[in-house]
Amino acid sequence: GVSYDEPPPLLHSFMDIFFQQSQPASLPAEDISTNSNGPKQDLLFDDDPEDLFAEATEEVSLDSPERDVLLSDGPSPAITPITPPTSIITPRLGHAHDDMFTHSSFDEVRPAIEEEEGGDSFDINISVSDPEKVGDGMNAYMAYKVTTKTSMSLFKQKEFVVKRRFSDFLGLHSKLASKYLHVGYIVPPAPEKSIVGMTKVKVGKEDQSSNEFVEKRRSALERYLMRTVKHPILLKDPDVLQFLESSELPRAVSTQALSSAGLLRMVNKAADAVNKMTIKMNESDAWFEEKQQHFENLDVQLRKLHASVESLVCHRKELSVNTAQFAKSAAMLGNSEDHTALSRALSQLAEVEEKMDQLHQDQANADFYLFSELLGDYVRLLTAVKGVFDHRMKTWQKWQDSQMLLQKKREAEAKLQFTNKPDKLQQAKDEIRELEGKVQQGERDFEQISKTIRKEVSRFEKERVRDFKSIIIKYLESLVQTQQQLIKYWEAFLPEAKAIS
Repeated sequence: GVSYDEPPPLLHSFMDIFFQQSQPASLPAEDISTNSNGPKQDLLFDDDPEDLFAEATEEVSLDSPERDVLLSDGPSPAITPITPPTSIITPRLGHAHDDMFTHSSFDEVRPAIEEEEGGDSFDINISVSDPEKVGDGMNAYMAYKVTTKTSMSLFKQKEFVVKRRFSDFLGLHSKLASKYLHVGYIVPPAPEKSIVGMTKVKVGKEDQSSNEFVEKRRSALERYLMRTVKHPILLKDPDVLQFLESSELPRAVSTQALSSAGLLRMVNKAADAVNKMTIKMNESDAWFEEKQQHFENLDVQLRKLHASVESLVCHRKELSVNTAQFAKSAAMLGNSEDHTALSRALSQLAEVEEKMDQLHQDQANADFYLFSELLGDYVRLLTAVKGVFDHRMKTWQKWQDSQMLLQKKREAEAKLQFTNKPDKLQQAKDEIRELEGKVQQGERDFEQISKTIRKEVSRFEKERVRDFKSIIIKYLESLVQTQQQLIKYWEAFLPEAKAIS
């Protein structure tokens, strides 16, 4: 009869938020360039969402002994992972996908073509496991085993295993974001850094808190990779293939705290914030206006729901602790009781409460791994979604700036003709011709990013509904199993209580 064991009321708000899927109009697939380096990024806008105040000491050089240990075949000290109870399965993303296509650049926009028929079906599963602590003290870092199993012809083998450290994952995201965000593709964000959590792992002894941090990070890295390869463009990116297949990787850069690149990013982000306040885009497409408002509202509700679930996890853990204390007190009372039947009943009650303690722990894990983590992932994903809308606005502004400059040049040309200055007239005509090309390119870029975003939003919304449907069913099943097990425990104890005379 404890309220924590009942399905939480916040699920009603969850249903309202996530099972309303809009149906954007379908668009033909665009032809895509196969440039292995991906689209070129405008260096003015750096969208690496890296936390500037992160684990400053996580990086070591390629020549360091710690790196040699990581890449060697020999054993290294292992961190014992926290394994969720058998009844709670850390969610894996579904394997379905919508379509397969390669990436395009603003520099080469071709007419739309139909999707290829008969391509590889999406068959890939990635697991991140066996976290190992390499090195000692503040120079230590965690290495993870990344195992890929697939039958896709895109890969050289059907199964391969590599060792990767956390900064390698951040480096992969940074590369993908620099290639694809500015042309409208939604790049899944990497897990966030944690100074406190990683410092405990580096300098502290192995304990429950450190193990929980490592397990949560391992689970987040696994979900990040699966989200990345589920994207039909990112799956084919050479950096993704190298990350999954290559035994060695170049050292990841721009992942340390307060680096010069980090300071530059901070300045650029401040400039972006100013630009957002000054750019007033005349939105002529009602679809984009509606979607932007939709994602803003969804982001607010997601954050509220995420905070509620995190509070639920804390309460469930607190309930587990209090239940364990109650079980201990009941057992001590039973040992001091002279009445035989009452003493036996109290001892049985203590055993039931001990079992309930474990159930509460399992359910707390379900709250976190099945529900809270999914919400947290989508809070970060919505940031990436809103980011592509911002890049569309920047693309529009660049186009408008070119048009304004062209207009000024044409006015200057008219003055030169009026004042009869032929020596400067030819130069003005050349500049106008160049600007006309930039205006045309700007218009094509804007049309292309708008088209890409439409397709990306459609794919994102389908995945969002599919993910939440799958996870909420698992979560509700875990709640039902917990309640059923509680009923069995109390039904078994009831005859013992009635036997007291």
